[in-house]
Amino acid sequence: MNRYIDTQLVETDISTLDGSPLINKDIAPTKLLQRTWNTYHIAALWVGMCVCIPTYMLAAGLIAGGMNWWQAILTITLGNFIVLIPMILNAHAGTKYGIPFPVFVRAPFGTLGANIPAILRALVACGWFGIQTWIGGAALNALTVVVFPSWAEFSLGPWISFAVFWLMNVYFIVNGTESIKKLQALAAPFLLCVGFGLLIWAYREGGGFGPILSQPSRFQTTGEFWKFFFPALTGMVGFWATLSLNIPDFTRFARSQKEQMLGQFFGLPFTMALFSFIGVAVTSATIVIFGEAIWDPVELLSRFEAPIIIFLSMAALSIATLTTNLAANVVAPANGFSNLAPRKISFVGGGLITAFIGIAMMPWKLLEDYSAYIFGWLIGYSSFLVPIAGVLIADYFIIRKRNLKVEDLYTRGGVYEYKGGFNPRAILSLASGGFVALIGLLVNELRFLYDYAGFVGFGTAFVMYVVMMRRS
Repeated sequence: MNRYIDTQLVETDISTLDGSPLINKDIAPTKLLQRTWNTYHIAALWVGMCVCIPTYMLAAGLIAGGMNWWQAILTITLGNFIVLIPMILNAHAGTKYGIPFPVFVRAPFGTLGANIPAILRALVACGWFGIQTWIGGAALNALTVVVFPSWAEFSLGPWISFAVFWLMNVYFIVNGTESIKKLQALAAPFLLCVGFGLLIWAYREGGGFGPILSQPSRFQTTGEFWKFFFPALTGMVGFWATLSLNIPDFTRFARSQKEQMLGQFFGLPFTMALFSFIGVAVTSATIVIFGEAIWDPVELLSRFEAPIIIFLSMAALSIATLTTNLAANVVAPANGFSNLAPRKISFVGGGLITAFIGIAMMPWKLLEDYSAYIFGWLIGYSSFLVPIAGVLIADYFIIRKRNLKVEDLYTRGGVYEYKGGFNPRAILSLASGGFVALIGLLVNELRFLYDYAGFVGFGTAFVMYVVMMRRS
């Protein structure tokens, strides 16, 4: 046995569960010998996910909305420190018991009711999968133009590149989570080097970091700033609200609680802040160099004169998008769809379902403008995903005091059967959290409820679940 593994971790004998319809090899609890991820692997996972084009462009939406550069970076950093709290809390059960998110969520929602939050999470991931694949296809298309300039005249070029990048994702889906771990570990330092390389280029060629770093906020009053800040902060929390749910999918392979916490602490908020700043600084330099602000790194790199630099940079962007897509947008829905029928749908099958739904959701529509992206997409899905985190944390830490009967998570008729496999209290808490948040879209006077969707939804679901479970 690995001597680094935490002695507090639990290994479950699943030999008696072979006949259960609620288990397969992909969602079964990991054995202690399978828990090989150390602090570096967890941190590298976050570097691989955070270093991507949406992160690079994230500050763009905030600056376009009126913030100056430091207000935008501060908002992004604060949002990520906030989401780090449920991230680490939900990761605990994955590390201790070796269970993935769809199994963990069976404890509060029931063995069958767990499919409700699992599929909600999966569908959001499908949307993100489509967005990242579309962006990765754009980088791949620009890379092809560098090698074959005539490709730029081919009208179907972007769509073919999109299809090729989609197939690259499918390759790693078929090869499973271990291939994703290896890709993340190899890519993380390379991606950070490329980011710093862009930063050095911007500083040298732009004669400093340019006018955006000295551009004042466009808000005339403090009230105007706060009116924009809080919805924006909710959007930043929503950016990784998805992973705050299914983080057990990864930490189930961690060697200890300490390593998963340190890996997340150093990997998530600091990488997001750093890469967002790189996006701001490099874009500010483009105003000096090219006479216009170029927020899209694909368009920026295509303007470089040295073909080898363009080629390497586009390759880096493609890898960055691939690593983010696989970790953030494939593992969760693959396990979620597998949880629907564990005996019939494997991890690979669930991943392929994700890949096809991602195309059907037309990701190019979600990226048309910053307001739809931040205030529609990010806040919209956080309103019904964050309440799931409220229920999970309330159940695991308040109701069950971090004690789970793992065998019953994989069998019908156990302590997590509730009423026919569904816990109506958890479902009602989830629905209430989402309703309170989304009612702000229907009643203009209550718009603040939607602007604070993540916080309102989490608090409502958390309190309702604790009250109802303690009274039952």
